[in-house]
Amino acid sequence: MTIATVGIDLAKNVFAVHAVGKSGLVEVRRPEVRRAKLLELVASLPPCLIGMETCSGAHYWAREFEKLGHTVRLMAPKFVAPYRMAGKRGKNDANDAQAICEAVARPNMRFVPVKTIDQQAELFVHRARQGFIEERTALINRMRGLLSELGIVLPQKAAAMRQGVHQVLEDLPGWCNTVIADLLSHLSKLDERVAEYDRHVQQAAKGNERARLLMQLAGIGPTTASALVATVGNGSDFKSSRQFSAWLGLVPGQHSSGGKARLGGITKAGDSYLRTMFILGARSLLMKAAAHTDSVSRWAIKLKERRGFGRAVVAIAAKNARMCWAALRMGESFKVPS
Repeated sequence: MTIATVGIDLAKNVFAVHAVGKSGLVEVRRPEVRRAKLLELVASLPPCLIGMETCSGAHYWAREFEKLGHTVRLMAPKFVAPYRMAGKRGKNDANDAQAICEAVARPNMRFVPVKTIDQQAELFVHRARQGFIEERTALINRMRGLLSELGIVLPQKAAAMRQGVHQVLEDLPGWCNTVIADLLSHLSKLDERVAEYDRHVQQAAKGNERARLLMQLAGIGPTTASALVATVGNGSDFKSSRQFSAWLGLVPGQHSSGGKARLGGITKAGDSYLRTMFILGARSLLMKAAAHTDSVSRWAIKLKERRGFGRAVVAIAAKNARMCWAALRMGESFKVPS
C-alpha cells in the first residue's frame, strides 16, 4: 500500500479517514474511526502528507501525527469546502475527508501553522481573559437594563455607571436592592479576575524575547505582543508583510471588474481578537500622537488630518501589523522607527 496523501475529518468521538496513493487511486476509505483507534490507524500508515481542518483538537492531533513521522497541514474549513465534490447537499464526514485529501495537495493552498503546547497554553490565558471581559460587559448591561425598569437610566461608560449604581443602591426597594447588590459583588470579583489575568499576560510578554521586541513599537502593548507571538510564532508562514496584514483582515476588500479597481471596506477576515488588539493599539497611538515628535506620530497626525480619524486608525493598525511581521522575521536586526 503506497499512500501519498491522507485527509482526516476531525470530530470528538468518530473520525473519517480518506487516503489516496501517488496515482490518485483511493487506498483507504474509513468513514467511521473511533477516537481510541485513530492514532493506531495513522501509525500503521507509511510517512505521508496528512491534511486536516482547523477545529477543536486539530493542533493536538497534528503534533501527535508529526511524532509518527508524517507531514501535517492544517487548513481553514472555508478553503476546503469548494473541493467537496457533492457540494452543500452532499455534506457528510466521508465527503469532508475526501475534500480535505484533495485540498491539502493543491500547490496554492494556504495553511495554518501548527501551534506548540506552549503557544496554546499562552492563548488559554488570552481566551480566559477575554471571556471574563465579555462576562463583565454583559453584567454591566444587565444591571443597566434592570435599573431602567425602575426609571433609573445610568450612563453607558462603565466607571460612571458603577458610581451611579452605588448612589442609588440604598434607595432601591426590597428585592431590587438585594439583586443589584449581588450583581455589584459579582462585578467586583470579575474585576479582580481581569486584573489577575492582565498580570499573567504581562508576565508572559516580558518572558518572551519576541514579545519584548514587538513592545518597542508604538501602539503594541503586552496583550497584543503576547497574543501575536502565541498565534503566529516567528511569522514564517507568511510570504510578506502585506500577506500578514491581509490575513488579519486589515486591507480593503476588492470588487474589481472590467479593468476598474473598486476597493471597499476592510475584509475583517482572519483572527478577530488580534485585529481588535491592533485597532485598539492604533487608536491609542493616534490619540497620543500630538504629544510625540517621532516619525510614526507625525505621519499619523497628517493622515488623520487628510483622511479622518477612523480611516487613520485602520491605516495605523495595518502599518503596525506589517512592522510586527518584519520584527518577527528579522529579529534583533529590526530597527524600530524613531
